[in-house]
Amino acid sequence: MKIAFVGKGGSGKTTLSSLFIRHLATTRVPVVAIDADINQHLGAALGLDEDDAAALPALGAHLPEIKEYLRGANPLIASADSMIKTTPPGRGSQLLRLGEDNPVHSACARTIAFDTCTDKDAAAGRSGAGSARLMVTGPFAEADLGVACYHSKVGAVELYLNHLVDSRDEYLVVDMTAGSDSFASGLFTRFDLTFLVAEPTRKGVAVYRQYKEYARDFGVGLAVIGNKVHGEDDLAFLRAEIGDDLLVAVGNSDWVRAMEKGGPPRFELLEEPNRQALRTMHERADRSYEARDWDRYTRQMAHFHRRNAESWGNARTGADLVAQIDPGFTLSESPIKMSTALAH
Repeated sequence: MKIAFVGKGGSGKTTLSSLFIRHLATTRVPVVAIDADINQHLGAALGLDEDDAAALPALGAHLPEIKEYLRGANPLIASADSMIKTTPPGRGSQLLRLGEDNPVHSACARTIAFDTCTDKDAAAGRSGAGSARLMVTGPFAEADLGVACYHSKVGAVELYLNHLVDSRDEYLVVDMTAGSDSFASGLFTRFDLTFLVAEPTRKGVAVYRQYKEYARDFGVGLAVIGNKVHGEDDLAFLRAEIGDDLLVAVGNSDWVRAMEKGGPPRFELLEEPNRQALRTMHERADRSYEARDWDRYTRQMAHFHRRNAESWGNARTGADLVAQIDPGFTLSESPIKMSTALAH
């Protein structure tokens, strides 16, 4: 399952994405997390100290090697240099699995262990160690000022998602850039479900409306998490403005406050209303699998690659990148279907 967290800056999307990742770890669900925000705070929210978070290897720094690996033996891709962020997979491409060891994970992913022991675990004599793999795009460096945009940093994330074959019982969770920046590419269509974190304010609701309008024509699954909800007035405001898209609302949390000070208690001590909100989010994410359509997913990859190739990619590389689209290939989680596709 591929899950995105979006919202305006300061809405709390990084905090909520980190709580969701921890929740998945408590259920022993395999999870890979990616920090794709221009402000790289997910590592700290997951418990890393500042030095360890800063030392995480950036996906963008390994982009040439990632491209070379994903190209595989695809005859439509002449070289890794001709690949851009939207290049789709085809017959002969290397595909990725969340739980596997591959060169991308070896170079860029680091495992974070959590103390997730619950009373039920302890009574059964089970260990409380849950974990997640974390990858980061890397921060916007001083050398980038005036010569690059942050969207170039998330190109590796888009390539990763384009080549990812995931299933229902494993999760990729991406903390996205703030506001509507994720619409600068086709990245917003790469997810089974997008959680939009909205505060009970006009600005918070405005980001929701903008996101829903942009996503309307692409079948993007969307659920809103109300955050910083302090009472019935806040909840009534969100219900009136957002309607059925409002999934849950989250209020103040002493556990989160302790986490932000660097010393959170065990995750089992998170307040029960917030734990229930996370369970509801997990259930909603799981149901989104029923709407998964690999044919549409593959068509959307081709659509955005064609647009990027014609608008700037062909000129930059000096090649017809539209020819990289393999019309006989459909991404699928079934190994049998993939093998069949590669055989023709």
